[in-house]
Amino acid sequence: MSHDDDFGLFQQMMGDVKPLQQDTTEHKKQHQVTDAQLAKREAAIWLTEDDPEYLSIDHAEMIKPDDIIEFKRDGVQDGVYKKLRLAKYPIQAKLDLHKRTLEQARDEVVKFLKQCMRMDIRTVVIVHGKGERSNPPALMKSFVAQWLMQIKEVQCVHSAQRFHGGTGAVYVLLRKSAEKKLETRERHQKRLG
Repeated sequence: MSHDDDFGLFQQMMGDVKPLQQDTTEHKKQHQVTDAQLAKREAAIWLTEDDPEYLSIDHAEMIKPDDIIEFKRDGVQDGVYKKLRLAKYPIQAKLDLHKRTLEQARDEVVKFLKQCMRMDIRTVVIVHGKGERSNPPALMKSFVAQWLMQIKEVQCVHSAQRFHGGTGAVYVLLRKSAEKKLETRERHQKRLG
């Protein structure tokens, strides 16, 4: 069969087909940032701020002992988040908050993360415990989850795999330092050029 025969056959088969007059397709709306999201962004703090009181110990949205903590900032690639969630990055440092008060835990989290940033450590585990016996349940876990979302250097967080503490611990991926960003950029340019 030649091209003309194919085209003729196609026209013959489509001869009684009429174009649709009604267009019911929905146009995808651009994502609108809600006031709550803007408020959360504004509330986020940098670890360089001097006042340790910026992370509240008065109130946190309570979660359950077995709930999974998951948080990812805009701009973090899904593949990076998945690798963190599946423990594919080597754990470079660990902080255990067992037997700490909320105030002690908050101060230790800030001190630990500041130290990690200074040392260019990016992947850490924070063990907070499930809090099954605390009153209210999961008290420390709830506050740690809230604090980590408030710290701008924290790129993403996910409850750990069972062998790292399961829902009693979280993986934290910290922002790359300016030096590491430059190093990565240079390495990629050498590979491309």
